Amino acid sequence: MTIETNSPLPRHPRPVILIGAGGIVNDAHLPAYKLAGFWVAGIYDIDREKALRTASKFDIPLVYYSPGDMLDRSPRSVVFDVAVPGSQLLPVLQHLPDGACVLLQKPMGDDLSMAREILELTRARRMTAAVNFQLRYAPFINAARHLVKLGLLGELLDIEVNVNVYTPWHLWTFLNSLPRVEILYHSIHYIDLVRTFFGNPASVYAKTVKHPGMADLASVRTSIIMDYGPMIRANILTNHCHEFGLQQQQSYIKFEGTRGAIKIKMGVLMNYPEGVPDSFEYFLTDGGKPGEWKTLDIPGTWFPHAFIGSMAQLMRAAEGSIERPDNSVEDAIHTMACVEAAYESSARGGIIPNS
Repeated sequence: MTIETNSPLPRHPRPVILIGAGGIVNDAHLPAYKLAGFWVAGIYDIDREKALRTASKFDIPLVYYSPGDMLDRSPRSVVFDVAVPGSQLLPVLQHLPDGACVLLQKPMGDDLSMAREILELTRARRMTAAVNFQLRYAPFINAARHLVKLGLLGELLDIEVNVNVYTPWHLWTFLNSLPRVEILYHSIHYIDLVRTFFGNPASVYAKTVKHPGMADLASVRTSIIMDYGPMIRANILTNHCHEFGLQQQQSYIKFEGTRGAIKIKMGVLMNYPEGVPDSFEYFLTDGGKPGEWKTLDIPGTWFPHAFIGSMAQLMRAAEGSIERPDNSVEDAIHTMACVEAAYESSARGGIIPNS
């Protein structure tokens, strides 16, 4: 059985201009673009020394002094990769020209209100804009989606995400001052992923909480239920505070249908940042005959390979191969609405038992 694990690439890739030179750029964006053969023509960061180090490491020819210098010296027909915190997306977009092609680092702003402002600005300026919800393009997700589309799982009824790990949040110090952390910067990926399979939910139930060992952060553990009616279950359970060794850590996405199931171990989140190997297991029934769990070897992983798919979608839309990116701002606004609903649900609380 041949399973498709790669995201479709553009026929004519455009030069990339990077705005931001942080860890995610060095660890994922640039390694992914190197794998895909995308040319990064220049980079700008408010911290010029950081931009110079990144440019030297990845052979980027131009390091810009300012946003104005970037626009003056950029090649024609570029795509802008805006890898800055959500709160900075609007100011950066306001500096870009009308009609620009832009990939925005997730989240799409700090909240739904800001996401709506971003959406309206990109519409008004006729930008082709996408959001880097890259998990939906991870090779193991491409493989799972292929099996589902072939009908081998039957009717898809269940998606479960369970992450029980220790995450060194101190590596991202900007998170310490934010009122929203776990859902907005982590579980948002799983919310977005579920949407790509089941569409927009009827409602969202959630609770997100702190931990005394990570008291500087707003929240680090979350339970989310996405409501798709009486036959579909979509659950997300995350705990980033499991400091009790690797043995009981887990990080998986499970799909179940009427005829089969898939379980994917996302190794990058375990023993972070070293990670452990991914695994892809599946179980298919055949005409009522007993099946068995099998393993599929999937080349590539979430970081950095999934980042190819996000940028490829933008480039394919820019060249006219597709009408708009699958991860467009028009689609991403619905993920942001689900995130907002999760926070509202958490704040309101549940129904008080009345005995």
